[in-house]
Amino acid sequence: MAIYVNNLQDEVEIPSKVEELLRRVAEGVLARFGSPDAEAGITLADDSYLHELNREYRGVDAPTDVLSFALREAEPAEPAHEEAGPELLGDVVISVERARAQAGEYGHSLARELAYLSVHGLLHLLGFDHDRPERAGEMRSAEEAILAEYGLTRDATAEEHRREL
Repeated sequence: MAIYVNNLQDEVEIPSKVEELLRRVAEGVLARFGSPDAEAGITLADDSYLHELNREYRGVDAPTDVLSFALREAEPAEPAHEEAGPELLGDVVISVERARAQAGEYGHSLARELAYLSVHGLLHLLGFDHDRPERAGEMRSAEEAILAEYGLTRDATAEEHRREL
């Protein structure tokens, strides 16, 4: 399994231990949901980059915190293409600026918010969604269970999250 973390922004310093945390958490998501050999990318970007992607791919002219670009989705009439090697799930793109603001709003660390957004995006790549209440509950439960495995609970303070790294 390979998780690639690519930092395209320079507004917020992201320590290497936070990038490593994102890799570990992502590997945990893939192992937990039956894709331990899959590959995925996590791109850290700024608001303007997410705004551009959101406008181009979703028709929403506003920035957002996270977008997922799945490679697993196929058109119904499109035959499945099997290749040797790891399954390529897709990419998760996160606005670090928005993650920093949300971490402040929620009273937890930037590392926890980046991990949460990574998990959220990866679950989308694996087919989870929050379009209906029952599906939203299932996705939220999965997110919180995964984050708890890494000590990144909602009730932990930003200082406790930093110590966990």
